[in-house]
Amino acid sequence: MCKGLAALPHSCLERAKEIKIKLGILLQKPESAADLVIPYPEKAEKPAKTQKPSLDKALQWRDSLDKLLQNNYGLASFKSFLRSEFSEENLEFWMACEDYKKIKSPVKMAEKAKKIYEEFIQAEAPKEVNIDHFTKDITVKNLAEPSPSSFDVAQKRIHALMEKDSLPRFVRSGFYQEFIK
Repeated sequence: MCKGLAALPHSCLERAKEIKIKLGILLQKPESAADLVIPYPEKAEKPAKTQKPSLDKALQWRDSLDKLLQNNYGLASFKSFLRSEFSEENLEFWMACEDYKKIKSPVKMAEKAKKIYEEFIQAEAPKEVNIDHFTKDITVKNLAEPSPSSFDVAQKRIHALMEKDSLPRFVRSGFYQEFIK
């Protein structure tokens, strides 16, 4: 048994430090409810069969990223395609911005804005999107007082990038080609 600080064996001190660290982690308040969710391995999303659009609608996706994003089946297919290329961060950012615009509470809006910034905008972010410095500066200024339009400029840039780059690759991919056969 450990007695007195001077008489504590080295392993006893190490064990006490481990316990202190573990307790500290357990006592930390999570930043959001998402921190309380137990992670699980992600599987490729498969669009529900009932949501499969007509061939005419699917053919419209070639020319309109908006029509693709508005269709749940198209969105899921596009997301699966981007995930297969390890390039889903632009779509995830765009979707996070869409969710952000729906927030009514100023407190929740500020929390979500911080999360989006840390995940997608700041330098070395885990899912950093490719936006120019001008757009990044405008976005950072907008975040001083978060509003539903705080990410609009960045979201429009990313939308244009997906339309110019990701959409044509998706249309040429097996994901889309198999669907329109």
